[in-house]
Parts: sequence; C-alpha cells; structure tokens
Amino acid sequence: MPNTPRILLVSPDLMVASRIAGLAVTAGAAVDTIATLDAPLPTAGYVVVIVDLQGQGGDAAALVARARERLAGHGPRPEAGPALVAFGPHVAVDRLAAARAAGADDVVSRGELLGAFAAVMSRHLG
Repeated sequence: MPNTPRILLVSPDLMVASRIAGLAVTAGAAVDTIATLDAPLPTAGYVVVIVDLQGQGGDAAALVARARERLAGHGPRPEAGPALVAFGPHVAVDRLAAARAAGADDVVSRGELLGAFAAVMSRHLG
C-alpha cells in the first residue's frame, strides 16, 4: 500500500527479521531488511530505521552515526532522515548507553522491542 509507513531493519539475524516483519504488519507498517549498513537500500522514504547493535560489529556510537549518515534524506521528508531506534541485549548496558549518547532517537532492549513493538513504533510512526 502506498501510504504504509516503511521501516528499515539493519540486522543479519533472520529470526529477528522474521519476528519484526510480522509485528510490523500488526502495527500497520512494512519492513525492509538489510544485513549491514553497507548493503544497498531497497527503497527510500523510511519513517524508522531499527539498528541491531548485537548483530553489527564495531562501536555502538559509530553505528548510530553511520546509520544517520547513510539514511540522511531517506526519511518521510527529503530534509530529514528516519527516526533511529537502536536495540540490543538488556545486558549490553554500555552498548545501549553509547547508542543513546550518540543520538539514537530510541534505545531499547531486544525484549522490549519484540515484546512491545507496537508501543515502541507508536512513538515514531506518528
């Protein structure tokens, strides 16, 4: 559907991708998935990008910065990028804190993302 909000998931984890794709449908959105931030973007016009901090190597702050850079201009308005939601294991406190400090719009544990997906997305899908 043309007015369906688009979400980009950056994760190599196929199980997470499958779960999020199903959850997105119930939230009235559609998901495209890429394994890394270096992969070609399937389309433009993403409202939200979700970055799997566990599935990506490197520093969490650098991942947030790279995602912002890579998706600039791919948001709902040409001048804005999508909202950035970072997630990871709840025990990765330092990694989650680094993503938050780097300017992620939302930082949640994997359990919160999968268990309360609609609530997390409602903060960004509008």
